[in-house]
Amino acid sequence: MTDSQALRTLLPADRDGWEPVTAGESGAAVFRSADGSRYGKCVPAPRVAALEAERDRVKWLHAQGVPGARVLDWRVTAAGGCLVTSAVAGVPADRVPAATLRAAWDPIADAVRRLHDLPPRACPFSRDLSQMFATAREVVARGAVNPEFLPVDQQHTPPDELLARLAPQIERRLAQEAAEAVVCHGDLCLPNIVLDPTTLTVAGFIDLGRLGRADPYADLALLLATARETWPDERQASAAEDRFADRYGIALDRDRERFYLHLDPLTWG
Repeated sequence: MTDSQALRTLLPADRDGWEPVTAGESGAAVFRSADGSRYGKCVPAPRVAALEAERDRVKWLHAQGVPGARVLDWRVTAAGGCLVTSAVAGVPADRVPAATLRAAWDPIADAVRRLHDLPPRACPFSRDLSQMFATAREVVARGAVNPEFLPVDQQHTPPDELLARLAPQIERRLAQEAAEAVVCHGDLCLPNIVLDPTTLTVAGFIDLGRLGRADPYADLALLLATARETWPDERQASAAEDRFADRYGIALDRDRERFYLHLDPLTWG
């Protein structure tokens, strides 16, 4: 029996069955119900605590009125754990052409602004810079950085050198975070923003395992970088970023944005 098959046994019984979607990070497996209305994320026993934390984040954000998935079921056995959530109907924002993303760009900025406007002190979860940098040190020390996650111009640079380049900025970035922390998605890339294909509004945010209090640029850096993969040229990318900043209500700090864009890939592994 493969790992995915073993994890499948954690899913609740379903008359029409479950279809594998993809193998996730750290041994997770994701399944979709045959009718497309639910997703099941299953992990082996060592990953149950992390999945439980993701479950709690999904519940909390739903209770704040932010559109996204709902927790439908939670199962734990000696073999592992399974989180079943409702599907968010729509299309991931990375799967639409540039013209459609452009039409949805103001609603995306509005949805991110609403998320970031949640009272951070009311959020029971943190993904602050101290945690991010500690995670990066651990991932780098294990030699677990995935070079494909790095910017192209950094893919041949040793990860410990990349981390060392960021270290001198930590004190300044911590001060900025303390002054401006918001409730962040934590992995705000286009695939985790689901659009209503009719209205082009945000139907919901998904993959909330890293949600918590953090510097807003921890989100903004990833969003703008992944959107650049859709914009056809630099002129349109620059115009879109200016438009986002105006709609969101911020003057983009490119150095701060770059710091988080370079730190985030070092935290996965």
